[in-house]
Amino acid sequence: MYTRIKICGITDPVQAVEVARAGAHAIGLVFAKSPRRVSMETARQIVQALPPMVQAIGVFVDEEPSRIKEIMDYCGLDMVQLHGNESPETCDALAPGVIKAVRIRTPVDLETVQRLEPFVRGFLLDAWSPKAMGGTGETFDWSIATEARRRLKRPVILAGGLCPQNVAKAIAQVRPWGVDVSSGVEAAPGLKDLTKVKDFIDEVDSHRF
Repeated sequence: MYTRIKICGITDPVQAVEVARAGAHAIGLVFAKSPRRVSMETARQIVQALPPMVQAIGVFVDEEPSRIKEIMDYCGLDMVQLHGNESPETCDALAPGVIKAVRIRTPVDLETVQRLEPFVRGFLLDAWSPKAMGGTGETFDWSIATEARRRLKRPVILAGGLCPQNVAKAIAQVRPWGVDVSSGVEAAPGLKDLTKVKDFIDEVDSHRF
């Protein structure tokens, strides 16, 4: 199977196009509190610059559904990634274009995943950290992600500390539908290192399962 690739934390239209040309299937635009946060206007410019067949996914943390819909409409987002403590009701209000991020500490966290399954298109499994809701560069126990892939009907996207040096191993172990990277391909928060981006994508492309 071919693993899909999302490059998250894009903040510049020119880099968005370069990342897309390198082979990314989706980019992430962060609207939550983060050093990678973008304004609505910048996000709109990024979406308008993207070539066709590359998805723009907005990343939100505990935002009101009405506000998310407003931002989606203005920016032209294809999907949303909910990265906070959103309820099934919030996911349902934004369906069908919802990816729910779940921060993993122990196998018990998979119970949360299963409870939300009827309301989302897929799950992004990330590392839990007290520092931030995402983009920390920390990994988690991939055996939990493997169990999630086996247990769930919805696709699993693996995130958390991925980089060109470990993504092949992660794919071999977890066999996720997709992988998501942010800090692992950066020169600085919000500024991608295009050499790392290309190396990451090459590693993914060379390790199908």
